[in-house]
Amino acid sequence: MQYVAFLKGINVGGHNLISKENLQATFTKQGFQNVSTYKQSGNVIFETDPADIEELEVNLQQALYETTSKNIVVRVRRMTELEAIQKTDPFKNCEGEGASFLVTFLPRNIKSQLQFPVKIPKSTAEVIASRGDEVYSVSHGHGDGALPNPFVEAKLKVKATTRNWNIIREIVQKYADQKTAK
Repeated sequence: MQYVAFLKGINVGGHNLISKENLQATFTKQGFQNVSTYKQSGNVIFETDPADIEELEVNLQQALYETTSKNIVVRVRRMTELEAIQKTDPFKNCEGEGASFLVTFLPRNIKSQLQFPVKIPKSTAEVIASRGDEVYSVSHGHGDGALPNPFVEAKLKVKATTRNWNIIREIVQKYADQKTAK
């Protein structure tokens, strides 16, 4: 089964630097197959037998700590979950001109207590919805794309990581191409 691990804060702004080779080696040492990274910013695609997502996250966080001596938040999703998110397109009714669409990955089984939409104070960013273990946000420039993650973490008292919607779509497309090629 194919999974994607989203690592928080890897290779962003010169922090938590880890080479592609070390990142892939860390995952390979865990027994995962067909390990690849996407965009050098903490997106790791890998295959393994069907597994418990929470257990995968804990094991990967520990392995990354052993590799980097840093506590790195890891959120794992099955590729099929990402495909389902793409099909439902949570941003289909949003104005796209100058907007950034963002997906925040929460720990499993966290129920959002937010009332939507929620405007993030002192910004153009807005949390527009949640479905399952993801929260969806829209920002309109001015550097506000980084704001949804800390806002959601503070409101829900969890550790999360956020990706641009384009990255999610690109990862799903890459998987679809690999699946078709096999």
